[in-house]
Amino acid sequence: MFQKPLNLLFLSTSVGPLGSGLGGGVELTLRNMAQMMQQRGHEVTVVAPAGSVLPDSSLVEVFGDLHPTAQNEGRDAWIAMPPNSVLAGMWNYASQVQDNYDLILNFAYDWLPFYLTPTLATPVAHLVSMGSLTHAMDRIITQVAEQFPHAIAVHSRAQAETFPDSDRFWVVSNGFDLQQYNFCAEPENTLGWVGRLAPEKGLEDAVVAAQVTNIPLKIWGVLQDVAYWHDICDQYPDAPVSYEGFLPTAELQQALGQCRALLMTPKWVEAFGNVAIEALACGVPVIAYQRGGPAEIVQHGKTGWLVEPDSIQGLVDAIAQLDQIDRLTCRRYAEAEYSLQAMSDRVERWFAAILNQRMMG
Repeated sequence: MFQKPLNLLFLSTSVGPLGSGLGGGVELTLRNMAQMMQQRGHEVTVVAPAGSVLPDSSLVEVFGDLHPTAQNEGRDAWIAMPPNSVLAGMWNYASQVQDNYDLILNFAYDWLPFYLTPTLATPVAHLVSMGSLTHAMDRIITQVAEQFPHAIAVHSRAQAETFPDSDRFWVVSNGFDLQQYNFCAEPENTLGWVGRLAPEKGLEDAVVAAQVTNIPLKIWGVLQDVAYWHDICDQYPDAPVSYEGFLPTAELQQALGQCRALLMTPKWVEAFGNVAIEALACGVPVIAYQRGGPAEIVQHGKTGWLVEPDSIQGLVDAIAQLDQIDRLTCRRYAEAEYSLQAMSDRVERWFAAILNQRMMG
């Protein structure tokens, strides 16, 4: 596909250091993509906020103020940057070293990298991590897609369709090092929920389902909105739930694998749903609202159940049918569709399209 291995520069999210969990699924996606590109013989350098941890990769740390997450902004939000923006520092570094790289890959859902794309001589690819959230982001993403064919990729078709002109986007899904996930054939009588503890993730619905079924619910993730979590605890004091903290992959997969099912209850359009694949890789069926990326992952009645969005009763009914799902089928499905090998093929085709377009232009 390529005449020689590529020299790639990855620019991370600006909402938190890699390894902190503040970047949500973006952190895992970046780590997996760096690993798989290196396994294919490509050189990868990652630029990220200071304090980042990324084993087995060349890492450049940049100091500066972190950016707020885009999920909390309204559709009419203006473009804003912290006084000492870490993202500005990261892209200033990229502009200085760009001649050493064949391709720059942006992981930040932020206006600045898209705005800077035409100013750089090295091709820039953008892996968009969320659906449409603000008019400003929609506008700049659309502009880049029009000016630079193939430059925009997303994780799911549902995510793409939240934007104007979604047919211009590549859908690359995601991929995982499945050797890091152990299959568990005999689970405990517990349910799992994984994600940032923030309103758009809809944790309260999973808590109510646990209370109705009286099956313990274990919760993992970064406690992003403390007030939101305390509100849930106050509203449902008798629910059998426990907050287990944020765990790295090795510990998370071991704990999650013991669950009878993973509940995914987002109130917004999830771009993909990395944790759904992590659960399936452990043999854990997924019960998800039929909304966004998870609806493209879960095979209804085979690897879990898709439920009408925001339906607590739907969650309860699906939990009652978990014994119909074969856990080994869940694992095999993850191996077939979401391995690093499968993801590498999709990403390399995307990169090749960008570079070929640049050569023709």
